[in-house]
Amino acid sequence: VQLQASGGGLVQAGGSLRLSCAGSGGSFSFVTMGWYRQAPGKQRELVASITSGGSSNYADSMKGRFAISRDNSKNTVDLQMNSLKPEDTAVYYCNAYSLLSRKNSWGRGTLVTVSS
Repeated sequence: VQLQASGGGLVQAGGSLRLSCAGSGGSFSFVTMGWYRQAPGKQRELVASITSGGSSNYADSMKGRFAISRDNSKNTVDLQMNSLKPEDTAVYYCNAYSLLSRKNSWGRGTLVTVSS
């Protein structure tokens, strides 16, 4: 499984960004896709995930501001980020977790910088 993420950049506090991730190289039928992030000096943390059936899960600090969506026909997962805060600054990573193989796959990170 290969994951290609895009959409990071610099935005002012209160602004919005949309991240996209395209998967390839296998079946995504039993794969949960999601986004993690890692800020400088901190551990990688879950932002949001979504199953192939459309069930989503968010970290508490992202609820109401971020929205994850998925297109199973294209093996893509998007993350719409609104009301961004400086503390959202991090490298964001696309993730795919196979329920069959129990294997994680990661895309290259994309940097999101939120200026105050």
